[in-house]
Amino acid sequence: MTLRNCCTQNRIEPLDIAALRDAHPEHWKLATAIRTLTLDAVAAANSGHSGMPMGMADVATVLFQNHLRFDPAAPHWPDRDRFILSAGHGSMLLYSLLHLTGYADMTLEQIKNFRQWGAITAGHPEYGHADGIETTTGPLGQGIANSVGFAMAEEILRAQHGKQIINHHTYVMAGDGCLMEGVSQEALALAGMQELSHLIVFFDDNGITIDGPVSISDRTDQPARFAASGWHVQSIDGHDPKAIDAAIIAAKKDPRPSMIACRTHIALGHAAQDTSKGHGALTDADQLAAAKAAYGWPYGPFEIPADVKAGWEAMGERGAAARADWEARFAGLSQGKQDAFNRAFALEAPKALASKIRAVKKAASAEGKAVATRKSSEIALGAINPVMKETVGGSADLTGSNNTKTADLGTFGPDNRKGRYVYYGIREHGMAAAMNGMVLHGGIRPYGGTFMCFTDYARGAMRLSALMKAPVTYVMTHDSIGLGEDGPTHQPVEHLAMLRATPNTHVFRPADTVETAEAWECALTSKTTPHVLALSRQNLPIVRTEHKSKNLSAQGAYVLADAEGKRQAILMATGSEVSIALAAREKLQAEGIGTRVVSMPCWELFEEQDEAYRKRVLPGGPVRVAIEAGIRFGWDRWLYGERGRQQKGDFVGMHDFGASAPAGELFEKFGITADAVVAKVKDLLG
Repeated sequence: MTLRNCCTQNRIEPLDIAALRDAHPEHWKLATAIRTLTLDAVAAANSGHSGMPMGMADVATVLFQNHLRFDPAAPHWPDRDRFILSAGHGSMLLYSLLHLTGYADMTLEQIKNFRQWGAITAGHPEYGHADGIETTTGPLGQGIANSVGFAMAEEILRAQHGKQIINHHTYVMAGDGCLMEGVSQEALALAGMQELSHLIVFFDDNGITIDGPVSISDRTDQPARFAASGWHVQSIDGHDPKAIDAAIIAAKKDPRPSMIACRTHIALGHAAQDTSKGHGALTDADQLAAAKAAYGWPYGPFEIPADVKAGWEAMGERGAAARADWEARFAGLSQGKQDAFNRAFALEAPKALASKIRAVKKAASAEGKAVATRKSSEIALGAINPVMKETVGGSADLTGSNNTKTADLGTFGPDNRKGRYVYYGIREHGMAAAMNGMVLHGGIRPYGGTFMCFTDYARGAMRLSALMKAPVTYVMTHDSIGLGEDGPTHQPVEHLAMLRATPNTHVFRPADTVETAEAWECALTSKTTPHVLALSRQNLPIVRTEHKSKNLSAQGAYVLADAEGKRQAILMATGSEVSIALAAREKLQAEGIGTRVVSMPCWELFEEQDEAYRKRVLPGGPVRVAIEAGIRFGWDRWLYGERGRQQKGDFVGMHDFGASAPAGELFEKFGITADAVVAKVKDLLG
C-alpha cells in the first residue's frame, strides 16, 4: 500500500507502508498495537483523535523499549523517567502504552470505555485518573511547559541528594499546536538558558493542523527556533526505529536540552493520512479495516496477539531491576535523610513549621509595625525557607517588588543546581506552568510571584493547578488600586472575582503580617489545593494586635472586633480594607451603633466551615456592608445569603477600572473610605 506524504509543507513524497512493515517486522508489530488500539477505542467512542498516536507510535515504541526507565509495578518510584504527552488530544497513545506495558489500573476494559463516564481514559490525559499520567494535558503547550518544571526539579533534587538517588530524564511529545502556543516560547527559552540536559522533546512534525496544512497559518522553522534558544536539535525520520534510537542516544549525551524533530505521517496507513481529517476521530468501519489490512493486522477489535503483548510487558518488567537497585541505594542513606526525602515527596510540612509561623505572628503583634503585606510575606518566608528545604521560589522579573527571595535560597542556574530561587524572566505563564511541573514531579514546594493583574497571563496554568490539585503557591502582589500611580493597566479590580470563581483554589487576601503568615501556613500544609496570596504594595497597619496561637485565617473568616452594645451592623472586609472597616466601626460605635468587623481573608475556607460556625460569625439581623477594593461580584453571597437580607446589605468598593494617582487619593476618589462605610450603614439602618 502506497500513500502520499504532505508533512513537509509543499513537497509530496510517496510512502510505502509495506516497506515500513517489512524493514523492521518486530518493531512494526509492537508499534501497530498502539495504532490499532487507538483506532478501535476511537471508533467505539465515536469520538477522539486518532492521527497523532498513529503517527508517533514508532517513536513511542523505541523510547519505551530502549530508553525509558519505569516500572508499572511501582508507578510512583521517585527516580523513574517521566513521559509527558504534551499533545494531549492524542491520549490513546498514552493509554495504549500504559495498558500494553502492564499498568494494573489501565485494563483493556478501560481502553474499551475510552471517553466514557467513570472511565480513567478521559478524552485528554488527566493527572490522578491513572498511574503513569504525569500531568494533565490537552490545553496545548501546557505539557511542554510543565516539562521544564519537571526537569528543573530533577536538577535541584539531584544536587541535593546526589545522582545515586535522583538521576533521570523527562521525555515529552509535542506537536505543531503545542509549539504555536505562546507559552511554549516562554518554556523553551527558560529551558535553554538553564541548560536542562535531562529534558528531551520529540516534535511530531507532521505538517498538519485541524484547519489544514501548517503552511496556511505558520512558516516557523521550529528546529531553528529551538537552536536559537540554546537547545541541541536533530531532525529525523519519525518512522525509522534506528534513526529514532540513534537520536535519543545523541540527545542523552548532549549537555543541552534536546529537541528531536520527527518527520511523521499523521494517521499513518489510513485513508485520512496526511490530511486534517486525520487529526480527529477516524470511525469509518471500511477505512478502519483497510488500515488494519495495510498494517498486516488480521485481528479483531481490541485484540492484541500474545507475542506482541508479551513484548510490551517485557519492557515494563525491565524497570523492576533498576527500581530495586535504587531502593537498595536509598536504604543506604541515613534515616534522617530518608525521612526528609519521603516527607518532601509526601507533601508533608515539617513539624517546625507551626512554631516558626507562631513566632512570626507573635513578633508582628508585639511590634505593631505597619508594613505592606508583600513585605509581610517576605518576613514569613524568612522563617519558612530555612526549615522547608523543598521550597523553590521565583518571580517573573519582579523579585524586588514581589519580595519572594530570602537570603538563604541561592540562585538556581547552570552553575548552581542547589540554588532554590529561579529568575523566570518576563514569563508569567511559563513560570506558572513550570511550577505545576515541579510539584507534580515531587519533592518540591514551588512558589512564584508577579503582579496580581498579570494572573491574566498565567491563567491557563493556574487553572490546571486547580484541576490537577497541585498545591502551587502564587504570590500576587500589588493587589488593588492601592498600588497607585502605575494606573489601571496594573490595578486589578476583577481578578479576585475571577480567581474566586475557580474551583479548588484558595484565594487569600490578608490584612496584615499576622494573617499573611497564617495564609502561608495554610498554603504549605495543603496537599491538594493551589493558593493565591493577594498582597498589598502599600503599608497596612497591624489589625491583629493580640497574639493568638490559633490560625484564625484557616477558618476563612472570623470576628476581628465585636460590637459594643446592641449589634446593629456587620462590616465584612479583606486585605487593606480591613483597617478601613475598623476605622468605620470606631466612628459608628462613637454614635452608639454597635458594629462587628469580620475579616474574611479566604472565602473558600469560610464556605467549608460548618453551619454553626458561619452563623456565629454572620448571624441574622444586623445590616451588612462589604468593603473591598475590587468589583462587587461574589460579595452578594455574604451580603444577602447566610441569613442576610437584600434590603439590609450594601457594598463599598470598585465599580470600574482604576486610575493613575497616589494611592491615598485613589481611595478617596473612588469612595473607599471609613466615612463612606459609615454613610452606607446609616442608610441601611434608615
